[in-house]
Amino acid sequence: MTAPTRAVRDLVLDLPSDGLPAYVYDLTALREHAAGVRAALPERVELYYAAKANPEPELLSALSPYVDGYEVSSGGELAHVGRAVPGRPLAFGGPGKTPAEIAAALDLGVERFHLESLHELRVLADLAADRAPDTPVGVLLRFNLPLSAASLEGSSLAMGGRPTPFGLDPADADTAVALLTGGTLPQLRLLGVHAHLASGLEAEEQIGVAESVVTWATRLAARHRVRLTEVDVGGGMHVDYTTPERRYDWSTYGKGLTRLLDDHPDLTLRIEPGRALTAYCGWYATEVLDVKRSRGEDFAVVRGGTHHLRTPATKGHDQPCSVLPVPSWPHPWPRPAAGSDTVTLTGQLCTPKDLLARHVPAPGLRAGDRVAFGLAGAYAWNISHHDFLMHPRPGFHFLG
Repeated sequence: MTAPTRAVRDLVLDLPSDGLPAYVYDLTALREHAAGVRAALPERVELYYAAKANPEPELLSALSPYVDGYEVSSGGELAHVGRAVPGRPLAFGGPGKTPAEIAAALDLGVERFHLESLHELRVLADLAADRAPDTPVGVLLRFNLPLSAASLEGSSLAMGGRPTPFGLDPADADTAVALLTGGTLPQLRLLGVHAHLASGLEAEEQIGVAESVVTWATRLAARHRVRLTEVDVGGGMHVDYTTPERRYDWSTYGKGLTRLLDDHPDLTLRIEPGRALTAYCGWYATEVLDVKRSRGEDFAVVRGGTHHLRTPATKGHDQPCSVLPVPSWPHPWPRPAAGSDTVTLTGQLCTPKDLLARHVPAPGLRAGDRVAFGLAGAYAWNISHHDFLMHPRPGFHFLG
């Protein structure tokens, strides 16, 4: 179980039935969390928010005082974030950037591009040549660097250390650096190296990954006798859906990055967390429509489902939740109620995969009660298959 904040709980209980499902975001809690993350990091670590985790404009604005910029991964995100937080620094990453997206980023004055291939490098150079030839565009080369077996085991999602479509192969490193530093592409300026290799790592594991990325990047720079000013080690901080009250150890991570920077006094590090910043501030709130028993197990069918909150289906986990009892019952017939101590919470979709949480401790759960699913502030609504079965879309509420 994970309890919503008082403000969220009060709103969820006050909403009418036809106002559910609803996403409820506690912006005060988000600001407090972001301030704590920023305070745990050394000054020479830049904090960029990965907008793909949750691009709601209200969340982007709430984070603005605590982040140095935003990482975007498509032309749509680029335009959206540029409107939501105008004037803030943007880094444009992601594989498969189209020429139109790159041109739009140049027009917006994007400060740095994370380039994923030699072809992408040449496309950017060609487009940049027609715009501001006297102002080189900043480039970080993203590499698919080696990742230890131990790191891969701890990762919930690996983007490096194995064959993937992400980043340049290290075998192309010398060619890419030579193109950027040999006068062939004067419209581009090499800033450094980017390497987002894995997600779901704990602080100690991520410190080890950051050390290996910085070591690899500095050796590359030494080999070409160039100075790299930036290394971006990505995001992927672990969020524990099984123990939602446990948070990522930002203090340990910050101390590890401090030690790393002490060995590289001229280097700026950048990180790009997404989920680990916003997951905790969001709840998906809904109502129990029915409770029934099937072959010895109790099931509660709630309004909405994984077409609104896809995360549990995508990750194969149970979304942490809290039951909010509602005493009133508007019908004259008996109120359906669970007969056992645990209940499996499902949505309204015509598929057995529409499971939000299995075997939840909820003795006495009744139709009409409310349920608030926590850790719904990232990779939730924005990655869900909204139009399947054409159910109504949820409401959105921002508190604080």
